[in-house]
Amino acid sequence: MKISVIILNWNGKQLLAQFLPSVLAHSLNTGCSVFVADNGSTDDSVEFLKTNYPDLPLIILDKNYGFAEGYNKAIQQVDSEYVVLLNSDVETSENWLDTLIYYMDTHPEVAAAQPRICSYNNKKQFEYAGAAGGFIDRYGYPFCRGRILEVVEEDRGQYDAVMPVFWATGACLCIRRKEYMNAGGLDVRFFAHMEEIDLCWRLQARGKVVVCLPASVVYHVGGASLSKDNPKKMYLNFRNNLLMIYKNVSKADYIITFLVRCLFDFLALVHLLLKGELKSARAVVEAYRDFLKMRGSYKAIRKENLSKTSVKQISTQYRKSILLQFYLYGRKTFESVYSK
Repeated sequence: MKISVIILNWNGKQLLAQFLPSVLAHSLNTGCSVFVADNGSTDDSVEFLKTNYPDLPLIILDKNYGFAEGYNKAIQQVDSEYVVLLNSDVETSENWLDTLIYYMDTHPEVAAAQPRICSYNNKKQFEYAGAAGGFIDRYGYPFCRGRILEVVEEDRGQYDAVMPVFWATGACLCIRRKEYMNAGGLDVRFFAHMEEIDLCWRLQARGKVVVCLPASVVYHVGGASLSKDNPKKMYLNFRNNLLMIYKNVSKADYIITFLVRCLFDFLALVHLLLKGELKSARAVVEAYRDFLKMRGSYKAIRKENLSKTSVKQISTQYRKSILLQFYLYGRKTFESVYSK
């Protein structure tokens, strides 16, 4: 089998009923299988699949392992050249998968790729979590070609070109299974959020390439599990981002990166307090607390990552501060940021 498309499901019967038909219609061809990996659902997702899709292969996990470990366990159970991590709230389009696989077949240096991600609810607009490819600034803040912080752009064809990116979104991530396994897969202690950025960071530090292929298009609902403003999601994003920086930033750059990051995050905390968003402010504090508790256990992982690094400076990392570009200079589109 050449391709395994894996949809990780947790209590998502309604999403499966809505979006699985498009995935099957646009994905099943020679050498491709679509799997649903159930992450310990307590609704009747599994019964729904067995009744309505009796021939669809299922991977049944005994509990909710989260996004990271759930996918690690599922990918261990398939044997294919490529695996595609696909969210359950994604509508695919014709040839979305063929476009990804053809490019990767003809570009062996590419370890992972993502399609253009547009909003399911407004198909002329990019979607927050991925857009036309992900980037990261020198202090670890992620943004996208088509989305800077909270500003999401309309898709006017301005990002139609194939482009190397820093990270490909976990909403629809096509990756060589061998590279996934060699890099150690997703960090299970992240549970959810930032894990695909961390994985892509490791891949590129070891000389691999990640790209966005806008000719392939999918439509993502986004926020189907947790909304962007959910305190739990904020906690995971802040904690995991700090862990990711610790794991991957070089010894020469780490101290200044961490100190600047602390300053920016403190300002974010003050902003949340002034707005009266006490639960979100508490989530930031708890993220720092737990990062400091966990950091010691990551020392060996950091040492391993840095020892395997063969690229001194990843070319797709933005070497300025995206926060300063956005708030100080008013540059709120990818085009304006990268033209300066």
